[in-house]
Amino acid sequence: MTTALMGEAKRRKALGLMPTVHPFEAQLGASGEVTLVRGPDDAGLAQTIVDALQTTQSSGAAWASEYRTALVLSGAHAGMLSTAQDVEAIPVPDLRRVTGELALGPQGSSSEQVSIPVEGGAIRLREQRHSFGGERWETLGAPRSPQQVMSALQNNAAFNLQGELIGRFEAEHWQAGRIDIEPDPPEDLLEVLEDVVREWDGETEAQWAELHRDRMEDRDAPVPLVRRSTFELRRPAPLQNPLGSVFAIRAGVEFVPVMEADTYSLDGETWASYADPDAEVDPTHLPPELASIFDMETVGVTVHADGQVEFAEDVPEEHRERIEAELREATGAGNAAEWAEWTTQMLRETYGDELTVIEGKTLPVPVAVRLDLPEDALQDPDPLSQTFMESEVTFDGQQWRDLFDDVPPELAAFLPPAAEDEDAGTLPK
Repeated sequence: MTTALMGEAKRRKALGLMPTVHPFEAQLGASGEVTLVRGPDDAGLAQTIVDALQTTQSSGAAWASEYRTALVLSGAHAGMLSTAQDVEAIPVPDLRRVTGELALGPQGSSSEQVSIPVEGGAIRLREQRHSFGGERWETLGAPRSPQQVMSALQNNAAFNLQGELIGRFEAEHWQAGRIDIEPDPPEDLLEVLEDVVREWDGETEAQWAELHRDRMEDRDAPVPLVRRSTFELRRPAPLQNPLGSVFAIRAGVEFVPVMEADTYSLDGETWASYADPDAEVDPTHLPPELASIFDMETVGVTVHADGQVEFAEDVPEEHRERIEAELREATGAGNAAEWAEWTTQMLRETYGDELTVIEGKTLPVPVAVRLDLPEDALQDPDPLSQTFMESEVTFDGQQWRDLFDDVPPELAAFLPPAAEDEDAGTLPK
C-alpha cells in the first residue's frame, strides 16, 4: 500500500468512516455446534460471531448436501449420480473451519463472497476448510468454468431430486413490520420463516421499495403497504441445484418461493399480482376452489334432529327422496346419538380453539341445522356430504345463529373466561 493510500485509510478511520474489524477463526461440527478457535476477547463480540454462524451455516443433512454439491461441481468426484442412494454413498467430513472478520461500523461496498448482517455491522466469511477427524484440513476448489457446472448438472440426474415437502405457507407482510402466516408452520420454524420473509421482502424501508420495484421492473412504481408471499418448505435435497429456486437454507430446511403466487397491495384492500399486475386478484385471497363456493347457486335445506328435512325451494321429486336419505345419513338426523356426534364435530370444526370442552362436559345439541346445497350437486351421484356447507343452527327451534358470526351465546359456557363477554351475545329474555 502506498504512503498516500495508508494516509487516506488512517484519515477515514479517524473520522469513523471505516469499520472496526475483528478477525476470527471458528470450527463447526456436523450438527451445527460452533467453537471459536481464535477471535475477539470481548465475550459479547465473540457471542455475536457464534450466534451468526449457528443461524446461517448449514448443519446435518443441509451440510451433507452442501459438501456433496461442492465436491461434484468442483470435479473432484468421479462417476455419475442418479439416485439419493448414490449421493448418500459419498462420505461427508464432520468438521469445518471458517475464517473471517466481524466488521463493526459503516459498511462500504465489499467483494467478499459471503457477508452476514449483524447488529452494528456485518460478518464477512473469507475461507472454509473441512476435515475428516480434524487432522488434515482441505479446501474444495471452485468450478473452473460455467461449462464445468453445466456438464455436472447434465451428467448427474441426482441434481433433479427434491427433498421431502414439509408444507406450503403464505406470509402476509406489512411494511410496518407485522407478519401473519397461514397455515401455522411447525413451531420450531416460525421465527426462521419470518426471518426469511423479511429477507425476501426487504428488511429496511429502502430494501422494501427497491425489491418491489425490481419485481415490477419499474423504478418509479409506488411502494406497497403490504405484500403476500408463498414459500414451500422442504428437507434438504441430496444435491443443491445451482439453477434451482431455493432462496435460503435455514435450520436444516430449504425455503423455496412460489413466485407466481406473490401479490401486493398499495392500500391493504385491493390486491395485484406480480406475475400479472393487470389481472384481478380475489379480494378474499381464497384459493380458487374455495372462492368458487361463494359464487355458485345454492338451495337452502333445514335438517332437524328428528330426521325431518325441509327445502327452502322446490327440488325435483325424482331427487328429493335420495337427497333426504343422504342428508340423514351424513348428519345422523333421526338418531339422537349420531346427530349429537355430528353436530358436536361440526361446532368444534367451526369454532376451533375458541371453545374449551373439559372432560365430562358436552356441547349443547342443536335441534336443527340449515345447510346450503349447490344446485349442481342435486343431480350429482357423489355423496352430498362432500358438497354442502353448514350456515345456521338453532338450539331451541326459534333463535337461529349464523355460523359465520360470533360464537352463539348458547356456547358461552365453553369460552375461555376472558372471552365470554367479548365473543358471545346474550340470550333473549
